[in-house]
Amino acid sequence: MFGIITAFAIIFVVIGAGYLLSRVGVIAGEKERDVINRVAFYAAVPALVFSAVADTELEELISPVVGVSFLAMVVTAVLYILLSLLFLRRDIPTTAAGAGASVYTNTVNIGLPVMVYVIGNSTYMAPIMVIQIVFFTPILLAGLAAGGVSLPQLLKRSLLSPIVLASGAGILVALSPWEVPQPILEPFNILGGAAVPLVLMAFGASLSSTRVLESKVDRPSVLTASAVKLIGMPLIAYGLGLAFGLAAEQLYAVVILATLPSAQNVYNFAATYGRGEIVARDTVFITTFAALPVMLGIALLFGR
Repeated sequence: MFGIITAFAIIFVVIGAGYLLSRVGVIAGEKERDVINRVAFYAAVPALVFSAVADTELEELISPVVGVSFLAMVVTAVLYILLSLLFLRRDIPTTAAGAGASVYTNTVNIGLPVMVYVIGNSTYMAPIMVIQIVFFTPILLAGLAAGGVSLPQLLKRSLLSPIVLASGAGILVALSPWEVPQPILEPFNILGGAAVPLVLMAFGASLSSTRVLESKVDRPSVLTASAVKLIGMPLIAYGLGLAFGLAAEQLYAVVILATLPSAQNVYNFAATYGRGEIVARDTVFITTFAALPVMLGIALLFGR
């Protein structure tokens, strides 16, 4: 359990650094914060995505835990979209940001140590990351870009985004027998290493301008997305796990995976596109703080 606390501590410290830098004027305003988000979106995150996907063994994608987790993401996303469009009456970009925050989990900073220290098996994290990048990211980016944009422009902004292109290149490398030489791969690893700190610091800097849940217009969407992520998705994952007859250890893994907090990448995407930014940011903030006690409760329910 100490490893989980360490993972959360890393997140909070780097977010706090971004917040303090904004408060003292080092990151002076929205314009400079936008530069950090864009550097992450167009350079650091694609480098991280390419190196991670290219290094994935395709056999890892074939697993009952991964399959049920994927179905849980799809069902959860559909649930939030219906709630947002039918009851909250939000537009497509804001709905996309909330849906992304409801299913896009933090697989690196928190997910990896959680799997190691709670489940004792980290092999699920790479395929979950690949599924999120390859399947959900193009849909999320298309949703954020929707509204006042022609279909060709929409396809261009979603399918030809740096992150989607990087994931496609990574898949081609993973499918081929060719192994990327270290002189080529290592620069991607180094650049990708900057992705997480940049995204977290930009996220922290955004907290200095407005308070969480301050926007009355976005508050229902934030609370709904947070509840769907921390309560709805674990329950959906649990139900699907039972339906597919997962063993007790696999069922526990599926539920813990579903409880991981929203990934800061969703905020980075929303901030870069300038759509649904508050919904993404506040949901990430709430789920990051609330996920730990929820996971501890789940562990107790499973007798761990």
